[in-house]
Amino acid sequence: MPRAGVGRPRRRPDAVIADKAYSSRAIRQTLRRRGIRAVIPERADQKANRMRRGRAGGRPPAFDRDLYTARNVVERCFNRLKQFRAIATRFDKLADRYKAGIRLASLIL
Repeated sequence: MPRAGVGRPRRRPDAVIADKAYSSRAIRQTLRRRGIRAVIPERADQKANRMRRGRAGGRPPAFDRDLYTARNVVERCFNRLKQFRAIATRFDKLADRYKAGIRLASLIL
């Protein structure tokens, strides 16, 4: 539902792509309640506990491997940008100047 007043419109992402550190039942339930698809690989200990319980462990959480590979591209981009010391340490106090630095670094790359 778009916002009636001033400000940016509210938007809900189609999916949240995260690494194994964010693989928890609470996070998955929160995303499911909000209608957001979780693309989070299952940790080995969670998988082992589920398998140990057999049929009572339930089915594995849905995981889209193709969509997860897109996360790697974003992570590499952040790593390349962080090679610029001013961006990694955020020398600039004003947000506009920091944003300009990111744009400049992106153009150089």
